[in-house]
Parts: sequence; structure tokens; C-alpha cells
Amino acid sequence: MAILQDILYKVRIRSVHGNTGVEVKGLHIDSRKVGKGDVFIAIKGVAADGHQYIDSVIEKGAAAVVCEVMPASLKEGVTYVQVENSGEAAGYLAHNFYGQPSEKVKLVGVTGTNGKTTIATLMFKLFSGLGYKCGLLSTVENHIGNEVIPATHTTPDAISLNALLKQMVDAGCTHVFMETSSHAIHQHRTAGLKYVVGIFSNITHDHLDYHKTFDEYIRVKKSFFDSLPSEAHAISNADDKRGAVMLQNTQAHKYLYSLRTMAEFKGKILENGLTGLVMIINDQEVHFRLIGEFNAYNLLAVYGAAVCLGEDKFEVLRVLSELSGAEGRFDYVISSKDRVIGIVDYAHTPDALLNVLATIKGLRKGHEQIITVVGCGGDRDKTKRPVMGDVACEHSDRVIFTSDNPRSEDPEQILRDMEAGLNTAAKRKYIAIVDRHEAIKAAISMANADDIVLIAGKGHEKYQEIKGVKHPFDDKQVLAEMFSLFER
Repeated sequence: MAILQDILYKVRIRSVHGNTGVEVKGLHIDSRKVGKGDVFIAIKGVAADGHQYIDSVIEKGAAAVVCEVMPASLKEGVTYVQVENSGEAAGYLAHNFYGQPSEKVKLVGVTGTNGKTTIATLMFKLFSGLGYKCGLLSTVENHIGNEVIPATHTTPDAISLNALLKQMVDAGCTHVFMETSSHAIHQHRTAGLKYVVGIFSNITHDHLDYHKTFDEYIRVKKSFFDSLPSEAHAISNADDKRGAVMLQNTQAHKYLYSLRTMAEFKGKILENGLTGLVMIINDQEVHFRLIGEFNAYNLLAVYGAAVCLGEDKFEVLRVLSELSGAEGRFDYVISSKDRVIGIVDYAHTPDALLNVLATIKGLRKGHEQIITVVGCGGDRDKTKRPVMGDVACEHSDRVIFTSDNPRSEDPEQILRDMEAGLNTAAKRKYIAIVDRHEAIKAAISMANADDIVLIAGKGHEKYQEIKGVKHPFDDKQVLAEMFSLFER
């Protein structure tokens, strides 16, 4: 139980009608979950406007309504709070209702187009290995210590997020590592949270279906760092051309990491192969299990954040050297008979796909084929489809375009959009197979001994969404099945 006036702390209020001294049993942004004594926060969402459901939640016994636009008629006995921004208000209300949980842990936020999941997961594994009880909020899964809670969004809504943080505090977690998406920042899901470290990985064209312009996407990412308090640490990738921009207006302590220029956290790759990376990090030579230049950046970001959090740099490197990455991120299986390397990766942007293919090229010892299976998601940014097709064909020997998560779109049209980016030479390299299972089967059947097959786009996901229905589908499982099939 909480008192409404107490949990309105820091909320930008325009007007109030009714008694703010009422007791609050719960908070909801979903009208279907509202019960007697709850507060309903009416948010103007992408798909629906919560203001349409104010009358229905009052009938259910809501004690108060938080909204941007006051209803035409106000019911006696109900408190109405008009605010500047309902999304932002939800963040502060949840933060206060659950007892400011982010202030009771060391909260680390990771933002950027690529690398968020790996960095957050590595930090969770690192600090767990250093002896701390930790929480993880990621695309793949959420952790409260050893307990695993399935994830539904990169960053949960503000109420779910603060509820999870409170569970983590109650369970004795001291550190929480959190992917912080541009959607969540823009929708104020992180409002009220107190971060001790913010990490920027990189930024490339993505989510333009939502943000509309690349400049807006950059501005939203930057706003995360602008809001960090002066005692926090802001860590950015100096080798990304927007890395310095992210830190321009932050009040936090500023740090850079780099493979190519001067930085507080400096790395150099000595070896990069299937056995992992050998790097020099701030004058210390270390062997890591992770593969690829993109993971060298992830490791530098994690190392920098750990040092900023006061951990011993030698112990950090020792534990990091023993860790594997996140599920579905350069996740590979080698067939026992022909030594075909099958790689499953979440790469679903042109830049991420290019990074993975560049890493794979570096693993080749001779003239092994690179066979890539790739698609693009439906109901998402269409501008990247021809670019994805072009990147796949430019950096692979053979390519199969297939379905990713077509969602409500025609999967064949998505493949045609990808084909639009191909020149004459590229068109000779690819075939289109709409059925993803058949596409993976075809790729393995094409592979000769020692060839490398990349299955890109879905990574850790265990489903395929077609016409609004999620069907069970696991790229890594299908890959293993095909290896067994062709080795009989």
C-alpha cells in the first residue's frame, strides 16, 4: 500500500481533481488489469490510447486516474491527476511505488544499436563471477541471481521494470545490468531510474520505422547520457563516429574505449580465430573465449565499466577470460563428419550482418565457402531490406533469402524488397526460399567440408511470427537437426 501524494514525487503535474491522500493498491497501464483501489495511467501508445479506457477502469473501482487530457465528465470519489507526459509519470510513479529500487542497487544501463545484449550479459556473468548477487534485464532473458525470468521486450514497461528491480533488491542483488533500448528511452520507461554507469556501444541505421529519422534516433540515444547524474560514469566507444557526441552534454564522468585511438580503456587484437581473441587491454595480454572484433569492443566496454565500479582490473580480466557470450550471438556448432561450421547470430541490421561476415572471413584458412541464410522482419524498417540483401551477397559466396519474422506482411514481398538492393553479379549468388526450415536445410546441403554457414537474424529467438501467430522455431536446433540428417 502507498499514498497517492507520496508516489507523485517528481511527477510533472498540471492539475488535480480529488483527494491525493487516497491509498493505492497497485499501478497499471493496461486497463484490463485494473482492480479496486488501483491507479490507472492513461498512456497514448503507438497502437492504442489509454485515455479511451478511463470510464471502464472507473467502473472496475480505480481509485485514481493519471492522464494527459482530463475527461469531459469527472466522477466523484475518483482522483484525477493531469500530467505533462503520462509515460514519464508512469516511470516516476512506479519508481516511488516500489520504494526507489534503482537507488538500492548499482544500476548499469547499456544502449546502442548492436552489442547491448552481449555487454549486459557479460557484465552479469563477470560480477556474478566476482562474487556479487546480480540482476540482468536483457532481450534474451531476465535474471534475479540464478533465477531466470523470460524476457518479452528489450526493456520492460516502467511498472514491470520497477517491480522487477524491487524483486532484485528483495533478493539481495547489489548490481543490476540492463539493456536500455531507444524505444524505452523515448517512451520514458526509464524515467526515475538512477544509473551509476551508462555504456554506449555503437549506432547504425535501425528502428527508423519508429524514430522516422536517423538524427532522431541519435538524439534519443544521447538523451540517456544527458540525463545521467554527476556522480555516474558515462562510457562511450571512441571508434564510433557518434561516440564523442553521446558524451557532449552529460554531467557524468566521461570515459572512452577504443581499438584505434587514445582512450582510457585501450585494446589491441593480437589474434582472432575460432579459439577466441588474444588482446592487449591497457598493457595486459589476455586470451578470451569470444570471437571477432565486435566482441573485442564489447569486452573493452565491460572492462571499462567494471573498473569504473571500483573492481580490481587484474581480477576483472581473469574472470572475463573464462566467460562465453550471450545465446544466439555468434553461437556456433561444428558438424562432426565434414567439420562444417554453422553459426547462429542475431544480426538483423546491415552493420551487425557486416560485422559478423567480416569476422567469418577472418576465420577462413583457405577457400572455404561462406553460405548465408538471412531475412528481414515484417512490420519493421523497410529501408534496410535492400541494404541487408546487398551486404549478404557482397560478403558471402552463396546466399539464401528467407523469412525472418514476417509478422503481418507477405513474406515473399519482403524477399523482393531485399532483392531490390542487388546488382547483376549479386543476383547470381542468391536464391530465395520462403520457408526458413527449408532454407537452412538447403544451406547445409550446399556446404562442403570446412565451409561456414551463417544463419542470421533471429539468434536466441525460439519462435517465428507469421500472421500474428508465434510458431516454435529455433535456428540452432534446426541447424543441429540438419547436421544429423546430412551425416547419416
